[in-house]
Order: sequence, then C-alpha cells, then structure tokens
Amino acid sequence: MWASLFFVMHTTLSLAIVARVLLRPRVEPSIRLAWIMVIEAVPLIGIVAYLLFGEVRMRQADVQRMADARDRLTGLSSQSDLIAVEPPDAVRPVVAANTAVGGMPVLSGNRLRLLEESDAAIDRLVEAIDAATDHVHILFYIWLPDASGTKIAEAVIRAEARGVECRVIVDALGSRGLVRSDLWERMSRAGAECVTAFPIGLPFISILFQRLDLRNHRKIVVIDNRLAFTGSRNCADMAFAIKPRYAPWVDILVSVEGPVVRQLQTVFLADWMSYTGRDLGQMLQAVDPVATPGALTQVVATGPDLRAGSVSDCLSGMLHQARERVVITTPYYVPDAALDAAIRAAALRGVQVTMILPARNDSLVVGATSQGFYDGLLAAGVQLMLFERGLLHSKIMTVDGRMAMIGSANLDRRSFELNYEVNIGVFDRDFIAALDRRQASYAARSRRLTLEEVRGWSAARRLRNNLLAIASPLL
Repeated sequence: MWASLFFVMHTTLSLAIVARVLLRPRVEPSIRLAWIMVIEAVPLIGIVAYLLFGEVRMRQADVQRMADARDRLTGLSSQSDLIAVEPPDAVRPVVAANTAVGGMPVLSGNRLRLLEESDAAIDRLVEAIDAATDHVHILFYIWLPDASGTKIAEAVIRAEARGVECRVIVDALGSRGLVRSDLWERMSRAGAECVTAFPIGLPFISILFQRLDLRNHRKIVVIDNRLAFTGSRNCADMAFAIKPRYAPWVDILVSVEGPVVRQLQTVFLADWMSYTGRDLGQMLQAVDPVATPGALTQVVATGPDLRAGSVSDCLSGMLHQARERVVITTPYYVPDAALDAAIRAAALRGVQVTMILPARNDSLVVGATSQGFYDGLLAAGVQLMLFERGLLHSKIMTVDGRMAMIGSANLDRRSFELNYEVNIGVFDRDFIAALDRRQASYAARSRRLTLEEVRGWSAARRLRNNLLAIASPLL
C-alpha cells in the first residue's frame, strides 16, 4: 500500500515538475530535454535537483532593487555625456548585439593598455590607488589575503588615511578568505566601506528563496572617474594560493581611460546601490575623451536578473561576422548550442579559428565536459591548442584584427546564465593587435591537439567526456 501511494505521489509530482519545465519561458529545448530526462530517470533526486538548481530563482525584492538602481543610473545618462558614435558598417551588427544585451552604446575617445602578465600588473593597481584624490571603487570575485591582495588592501588603507573615499565589493564565496582575514577588518577600521555580494547566511533557509550559486564574477577598479581596470584577473598572486598545483594562473588586466570609464563606473554603482540601498547616482559624472578618435569601446554587463541575452549572443554575433581569422582563449568551454555551432560554422566556411585552452583544468568535471566538444570542433577544422605552462585563465576573443571581447566571462553556461559578468567590446586595431600578440604568446606555450589523438582516447574516457557534454545544459 505504501509503495503504491509513493508511486502515485511521485508520478503526480514528477508530471507537475515536467509541466513546469515545459512551460518556463526563454529556455533552450536542449535544457528542457536534459531536465526532463533527469527528473524521470532519477526518482525523487531528480525532482529535488531541479527545484534547487533547475531555475534561476532570485528574491523579488533583490531583483526590484537592482532594476531600480539601473533605472536611476540610466536616467542620469545623456547623449552629450556619452560621446556615442555611429560605428563602422563592418562592426555595426556586433555593436548592436552588444547594446541589445548590455544596454550601453559604443563610445569613442578611449585609450586602453594591456598590462603585464606578471604580478607587476598588481603594482599598477597599487600605483593608481596611491594616486587617487577623490574615490576608489573596487569589485573582485576573488580577493585573496596573499601578497597581491595585501598590497591592494594596504593601498586602500593609505587612500582612506589621506581622505579618499574607498568602496569595496567582493563576492562572499569567492573572497571568503579575505572576509575572514584581518585585512578585511583593517580596511573597515580605516574607513573603507566594505560590502559582500550574495552573502550565504543560513543556507538551508536561503535556498528556499534564491539559488545559492549565484555569484558576482566581475573584476572592476575605478579611480576618480578617470581611470579604470578590468579583465579576467582576480586580486591574487599568479601563484594562486588556494589552488597552487595549477599555478601560475595566467590572466589579462587592462587599464582604461576615456568615456568608457563612465560605463564601468555605472556597473560598479549599480551593484553598490543594489547591495546597500544607498544612492550614489551623483557620482556618475561625464568623462572626457583622452584620444582622438581613440578606441571605440563598449561595456557589456550581464547577470541573471536581466536575461535579455548573454555574452554568448555577443560572441556568436562576432563569429558570424568573421571572414579571415578568430582566436579564442578561455579556461572553461561548456558552451550553449548556439555558440558551439557558431564556432564550428566559422571554421567550416574557411575562417582560421584557433582556440587556446588549458591542458589541465582546475575542475575535473568542467575539463572532461570541455573535452566532449573537442571532436566536433576539430572535425570542423578548429585548431585546438592546449596551454601547458599553468592554468590559462584569460578570456579573450579577437576577430579579423578588428573586433574583440575581453573580460570576466568564461565560455560556459555559468557565465551565460548565473554569474554577474562584465566584458568590454573593443573595435581598435592597435589594441586588438596587442591582444593577438598576447594570445600568440599563449599558443607558443601550448601544444596542438589533433583529431587523431582525440579519437585515440580510451573508450572509457570518450564515454565519460561525451556523457558530460550531453549533460552540459545542466552544468
């Protein structure tokens, strides 16, 4: 009797959950199918897994607060402030896609500089903070209390001592080591306003209202409304103390001057206002051009409360415009179907497509899932290079030497659907040439993977990789 009752209840509940999966808007068919298979194949556990991780659940009050902050900041924008321009015809579709996803126009008059690959890049941040006269805004997903993290914290403390207002946001999970350290207390005691994004609190209660794996993955530093830094680099040594066996961690960090600094400031202020409820809209000031015509640049900020699109849409748009060559660097490749198809389609029509990925990934599951896509990429003509001198963590795509996307977003569904990310689209041949030189240096430290090698892997390895690739819509 009890077995029959359980069967009826489970069947009824599973059908109700399947109906919910089918009725949800803006969900890829592959994701619907994957969840239905899990729900039906794994009794009860599949239902629980879907309820916990199948939907991007957020507290409605948080979503509204974020929307209010963005609306307030958008209302402070004016065309004269933005120095918006009409992009060249060759990149117009890409600019339009970036604008549709991120909501910000492309701006002229900017200067971008690619900083050193070494820990000296952190010294550039310290120098900029030490030169600040009005304010310092810092946002990092991971800020470690190591040598680099200590340098930045001490620079913040020095800035506060001379009257500079410092505001710090770190992700509660990614920077939990810093938040528990004396550095966090020292910055707070010095006067810096320190805030954590997505604090975990009581997980067994919080999980009822919001997914616990939503994270702020952005990396932004803004100094005095005149200088900003962004890229893939966290505030940490290349030795990366929490995962030293994969070191060095190889990243990019870019300094930005000009009107696009205002856009990065907008992203920081929107986060700050949504986390604290305090209105700092008055700080969103016009930023003068620093070059004529300067680099065409636009910020693309994405997050799960927006869902108008994702970085995947922007990158796919770039790939559809490719005519000669594409170079992609990413540590994690678990794409949606559209992006994977766009990469393979570019190679099939004769575009030289090179992808540079780490030979050894810090996540066994993600690394194996990525390998499940290798056969299709190689068969289409994509050249795969495996970086062997550490964990390649840079996120770069360049197309034909005329357009690029760099920033915090990985080529995986977490970055597309769950994380708050910030990237910048760049349409400047000189800066893109510097990016291509950096990527060429990655390729020089890599080995080429062949289709024959992949097809020679053991049956067990191929079975594991392909099963995980099938499950990638859930990862």
